[in-house]
Amino acid sequence: MVKVIASDVRKGNVLEHEDGKLYVVMSHETFRPGKGTPTTTIVMRRIVDGVKTTETYKTTDALEKAFVEEVKHTFLYDDGDAGLVFMNPVTYEQVHLARDMVGDQIAYLQPEMEVHLTMHDGQALSIELPPRIVATIETTEPVVKGQTASSSYKPAMLDIGVRTMVPPHIEAGTRVVISTEDGSYVERAKD
Repeated sequence: MVKVIASDVRKGNVLEHEDGKLYVVMSHETFRPGKGTPTTTIVMRRIVDGVKTTETYKTTDALEKAFVEEVKHTFLYDDGDAGLVFMNPVTYEQVHLARDMVGDQIAYLQPEMEVHLTMHDGQALSIELPPRIVATIETTEPVVKGQTASSSYKPAMLDIGVRTMVPPHIEAGTRVVISTEDGSYVERAKD
C-alpha cells in the first residue's frame, strides 16, 4: 500500500479504508476556507457490495492507496443483466464489469472502444474512458433570431442518448466531439 494525502486523491483511485475494505473514489472536492483547516470530501463506493459513503478529511491526512494496475481493454458488448464485457487485446481474456460500476458513463461506451480498467488481484474495479468521443447530433432546436454564436448555446440530443448544449450553428446530423467527463460539447468532428 502507498500513502497519499487526501488532497491528492483523484476520481478512480482505489483506497483501503479504515475498515480494511477497498473503495473506489467516485468524486472528490477540496474546500479551502479563508480561516480554518482546509478539508477534502471524498465520495467512495465499496468494491465488495457497492455501498457508497462520503468521508471528509483534512487535506494533509494520509490515506492508504491500494496497489492496482491499469490494463488496456476493448469494449465488446453489453450483456444485459450480466454486465459489460471487455477483452484484454494481449491475452484475449474477457472481463465482466457490473453496469453500476460504470454509472452514467455507460452512454459513452461504443463497440471496439479502448478503455483502461483498474485491476486489483484479477478483479476489475473501475473504468477510465477516453477523454473525448465522437457522436452525431440527432435532434436540436432551431436557432432563435438574434442569438449570437459566441454567447449562447442550444440544447441537442445525441445519437447515444445524451443531452448536451451546442452552439447555434450546429444542426441535426452533424458529428461532434463530446467530453466524456461532463458530456459537454468540445468541437465539430474533423471527419
